[in-house]
Amino acid sequence: MAQAGHGRSRAAAERGEAEEGEDPLDARIARTGCLEQHRQVQECMAERQDWRRCQEELRAFGACMARRQQPQ
Repeated sequence: MAQAGHGRSRAAAERGEAEEGEDPLDARIARTGCLEQHRQVQECMAERQDWRRCQEELRAFGACMARRQQPQ
């Protein structure tokens, strides 16, 4: 079955429904505060089918993750 995101089937994603349990990777990203940037990367990849055409989204996600990893 084709996957949309990490832990949701394409049909469930299209209906806006989550499958049982949350995907561990999505949960970890959500705790960083960078989930929106991650979703933008996923949407770009789904639309353009080429990571090279998603550089702006990838840079924004990388910058967000880098800010979260800096010691406070």
